[in-house]
Amino acid sequence: MAHSHAWSGPLPPGSARFHADAAAAIAVSDPSGRIILWSSAAQALWGYAPEEVIGKSLTGLFTTDGAALLHRDGRSVEARVRVSPLVASERPGGFLLTAEPQGAAEARPGAQQPGDEALMRWVFEQHPAHLGIFDCEARGLKQNRTMARATGLREEELRDRRVSDLIPDASLIENERWIRRVAATGDPAQREAFLKVPGEPKAHAWTVDYFPLKDPIGRVRAVGMTAYDYSQQYESRERLALLGEARTRIGASLELEGTADELAELLVPRFADVASVDLFEAVFGGELPTFVASGPVLLRRAAQRPEFFAAGACPATGETRWHPPSSPVSRCVATGRAELYDFTDPQMTRWFADDPTTAAELRASGAHSLITVPIRARGTTLGAAAFLRHSASRESFTAVDLTVAEDLVARAAICLDNARRFTRERGIALLLQSTLLPRGPIMHPGAETAARYLPADRATEAGGDWFDVIPLPCTRVGLVVGDVVGHGIGASVTMGRLRTAVRTLADIDLQPDELLTHLDDMVTHPAEETGDESGAGVVGYDAIPGDIGASCLYAVYDPVSGTCTLARAGHPPPVLVRPDGTAQVVDVPAGPPLGLGSLPFEAAELTIPEGSLLVLFTDGLVETRGHDIDERIDELREALTRSAPSLEELCDTVLESLHSETRTDDIALLVARTRVLGKEHVAEWDVPADPAAVAETRKQVDERLTAWGLEEAAFTTELVVSELVTNAIRYGTEPIRLRLIKERSLICEVSDSSSTAPHLRRARDSDEGGRGLFLVAELTQRWGTRYTSVGKAIWAEQALVRSSRTASSF
Repeated sequence: MAHSHAWSGPLPPGSARFHADAAAAIAVSDPSGRIILWSSAAQALWGYAPEEVIGKSLTGLFTTDGAALLHRDGRSVEARVRVSPLVASERPGGFLLTAEPQGAAEARPGAQQPGDEALMRWVFEQHPAHLGIFDCEARGLKQNRTMARATGLREEELRDRRVSDLIPDASLIENERWIRRVAATGDPAQREAFLKVPGEPKAHAWTVDYFPLKDPIGRVRAVGMTAYDYSQQYESRERLALLGEARTRIGASLELEGTADELAELLVPRFADVASVDLFEAVFGGELPTFVASGPVLLRRAAQRPEFFAAGACPATGETRWHPPSSPVSRCVATGRAELYDFTDPQMTRWFADDPTTAAELRASGAHSLITVPIRARGTTLGAAAFLRHSASRESFTAVDLTVAEDLVARAAICLDNARRFTRERGIALLLQSTLLPRGPIMHPGAETAARYLPADRATEAGGDWFDVIPLPCTRVGLVVGDVVGHGIGASVTMGRLRTAVRTLADIDLQPDELLTHLDDMVTHPAEETGDESGAGVVGYDAIPGDIGASCLYAVYDPVSGTCTLARAGHPPPVLVRPDGTAQVVDVPAGPPLGLGSLPFEAAELTIPEGSLLVLFTDGLVETRGHDIDERIDELREALTRSAPSLEELCDTVLESLHSETRTDDIALLVARTRVLGKEHVAEWDVPADPAAVAETRKQVDERLTAWGLEEAAFTTELVVSELVTNAIRYGTEPIRLRLIKERSLICEVSDSSSTAPHLRRARDSDEGGRGLFLVAELTQRWGTRYTSVGKAIWAEQALVRSSRTASSF
């Protein structure tokens, strides 16, 4: 460092800056060495603004060994320096320092074009990217100014040392692994990293390129590294990724809590440290909320991530809490606008004053930034979402983050409203289904029954499968299982209409094949259209949709004869388990599904031993993806032969045995254990087609009633028998047969081979006949006609009236 001659004369003007040579940096100090003047070239050379350096010592501009200048960022700068004393009025006036960076001479006007070496040095030093050169063991050799600022290390500190030795950090150790890998393979590499470097206040996103530096014969002598800070592009990409993922991850379920949690899970920790979703209580019941905008707001926590954060400030999932009007959540619900808050804002101060517990918890967590967004869908506010940042390493939310939050919550709001509407529809469907399906086991003289219904989706819990047990005249019982394609309220409504139709048709005592024919006709031709004022056709509300997919199996079991008649429409056949434990699929002619029309249904009749199991089910029990249906039927037969103390437990055993994770359809299962009424309950006589036989028949009936202890019912029963047998002799054809059945009621049934049915009419005073059926209808609880394969049967039912003698004997 050279010293020039003394400068005697006035000091430069009083400005903090002055210019001498455009390439020379000039600083002037007082006699104590404190800087009093600073040129613009000096600021460019050292990096200090005048206000940063005025009053500081000149010695702070040099490295400790005085061999080079010390830049503001800590790196050393090679330069030609002169320090000259200044003299004013024959006394020391301070010092004049001039410094000219190496290569500055080439930059002077008229100087020769700089050489390649200078150009390359300038490129390396001034490149905006972080540039560094390392040996094959990842020790530092050289770094440019940008990297020096990032590492906070001067070049002489870094030379021949690993950065991780000076700054212990796992990310720096990983960086050195990549350097050694490139040195070993000789192939360039690239990676992306999200890390905080010592010279930066927060973590950044980096793209790092590693490339080998080879000598002329191809040996790797060093490794170059360039690092680009692409945080802005990374953040933009993250925002787009969040919005893209929201389209696939939010709304995957139709549960309110599940949808809310999908939103919170997506945003933590990528967007926020804490995310919460609060909804009005009415929303959980499927209803639209009502609230007063100016008062406190009661909300229920639907989801929060992480689940346990600031327990005193944040309600647990499922918990309800009042939010004061000053809280950010209440304000966004009241105004319908998203808000961005810094924890130093006056609004936050007012909130903390109203809610000191929450204030203490949030301050203790280090929370510093908050976004609240109203959850609005179809013009209605359902609740609010809140996003919080408390990590010191994360920047506060920005206006761009607010926009992203609004977009994400708007997407989630539609999904939440869909879940709300589904909850409401599901509730209606469940209520409808619970009123239509039989509840609990049904005890019937002809059979003991048990049933199960299992929805395909436990979240839906309502579908189109149904079963029914229908009491029929003469102690017979109708067993029904049906399946409507689909789920939800539409399937449940259609199921209800079909079930009602089946019960109506069963009430008129149709044979199974005839019942299915009438049911198919109702589905094929729903209802006659009636014209409105516009001329358009309007289908009646109670009509069964003609485009549904439905199947049905109907069976009628007669415990007197022990026979069962079955017919099916596109439905799996039942399984019969005999008392000896053998199980077989009942051979019932296959009929088409309901709604095709003009195709016949055929019935099958079989005799069932007492104590047998007749098992009816829908296809969801045996049809699953990846399984052969014959194998599933065999599994069902095997499960049905297992011993069980009750039919209820047998149903559970069957469902457990045939459980499948791939099931996508509802299951309805109906199991009936048959009974046969013995001679103590049934009496039968063949009646000759002779009017004189009526008296003998009455006598036989009277004797049977006496044997049963029903003497008090003799008068009414004899009158009913007389009328029905007389009508059969007079208008029917042989063979004529009388049957008495004593079970829960006393039933009188007369059958013949004629298909002509009698009609009840009111006789006039002058008529000699026509009063028989009228008397039967008046004296009994109910009566009716049913058709058989060989004719018809007319029956009448009356309550059991036991004699006092018989009653006292019990």
